[in-house]
Amino acid sequence: MIDIAWLREHPDTLRVALARRGLEMDLDGLIRLDVERRQVRMEAEQDRAEQKRLGLRIRELAGDEKASAVAEASDLAARYREGVAEADRLDRRFSVLWAQVPNLADPSSADGLTEEDGVEIRRWGEVRDFGFPVQDHRRLGSDLGMIDIERAAKVSGSRFGYLMGPAVRLEFALVGMVFDRLEGYGFTPFVPPVLVREEALYGTGFFPDDSGQVYEIPHDGLYLVGTSEVSLAAYHSNEVLDEDRLPLRYAGFSTCFRREAGAHGKDTAGIFRVHQFDKVEMFAFCHPEQSQAEHERLLAIEEEIVQSLEIPYRVVNIAAGDLGASAAKKYDIEAWIPSQGRYREITSCSNTTDFQSRRLRIRYRTAQGNRLVHTLNGTAAAIGRLLIALMENHQQSDGSILVPDALQSHAGFDRIRPPDKA
Repeated sequence: MIDIAWLREHPDTLRVALARRGLEMDLDGLIRLDVERRQVRMEAEQDRAEQKRLGLRIRELAGDEKASAVAEASDLAARYREGVAEADRLDRRFSVLWAQVPNLADPSSADGLTEEDGVEIRRWGEVRDFGFPVQDHRRLGSDLGMIDIERAAKVSGSRFGYLMGPAVRLEFALVGMVFDRLEGYGFTPFVPPVLVREEALYGTGFFPDDSGQVYEIPHDGLYLVGTSEVSLAAYHSNEVLDEDRLPLRYAGFSTCFRREAGAHGKDTAGIFRVHQFDKVEMFAFCHPEQSQAEHERLLAIEEEIVQSLEIPYRVVNIAAGDLGASAAKKYDIEAWIPSQGRYREITSCSNTTDFQSRRLRIRYRTAQGNRLVHTLNGTAAAIGRLLIALMENHQQSDGSILVPDALQSHAGFDRIRPPDKA
């Protein structure tokens, strides 16, 4: 969540920031509620203080005067309990509404409200002229024994897929290559929990806004994560870090689960938009003054990985109205998908400033007191989408797929051939 000072001291700035995201909220009503809840609590505490003062006097009183003072103290105690209960009720109401206020978009985020409003920053790589009919990843995956969508639908329903044979080898080659690079850049590898408590999802900003995308295990009070960002961010919840340890950089490999609510009719074929996929996620805790530079650093690492795989791509600065609740700024890398003739998102990279750390209560020590860290996240490798980009961009006229040089030592082969030509 954002600092409440924005509401109390800079409401007009907050109003403009929300409008930039395309959001309409009753800020005046929220301000009145904030004032009311504090006033009610203050009055309750005044009653409590008066009750205590009266209690000290009662010892010195006698007769009717004492009886009157006792009755007055009892009345003050009842008023205090009622006041605190009302203040608590107003606090809960305020908290529900305040939790709906997203992070303030960075001034350098693109203007606009939709995916189409994102601004292209740069492109890398040449879009290949194949000289033969291009096959999509579904056809390639089927012909090469790499992906089975039909049997996955039989077992699990829509938006699932089996990865098989060389696709599995490629997945773990990608994971190995990415971890080699990230460890060289100071990231600690993690395999984090994929089942988390509600507090972790609220703390990272996925609740309440994106609760419809999350699978719940109601009997256990747990939820399946849609990204290891959740588990990695919550790793240091309720902690005070030493300033000289910053930045802390973690890389988590996990299976991710998303309901894809609202995606009806989008990318229904293949493994581009599925309910279950594997991913390596970068996460950083850093000094507030370093978070902009850290954001650019994470993006540079993402670009280096995609370039090493020889996949043409473009970088997009995401529009303010298309940002998730916790992000102040986000970059996407979109890979060229030949069968679709367009660029599609394969990574994202977000600076969430102190939005998550405030909810998760993650601070660092300074001589002037404890301060909130800034948190950032970035996709190092979304396996399914990277496989699509690799397969389609490196397909050959004989139906085989060339493996980029950067992956060959991890995969153990340089080409994936049709079974009858292997």
